[in-house]
Amino acid sequence: MKTYKELYLAGEIPFEAIDDYSYEWGMSDDERTLAQYLGLNAEEEDAWVSVGEEALLELLNRQK
Repeated sequence: MKTYKELYLAGEIPFEAIDDYSYEWGMSDDERTLAQYLGLNAEEEDAWVSVGEEALLELLNRQK
């Protein structure tokens, strides 16, 4: 199963879908961290948590 990041980078889902994926993770019994579940690396997770969604969006868009 593809992660949020893989789907976003492939253009299959909008960036805003991160909210749905985060909710799904919170409602599941998945033992991975949220970052692992989303497919984010440490830099991306830090930008998202410390700076905000715009910082994460910028990092992801650089990879497209």
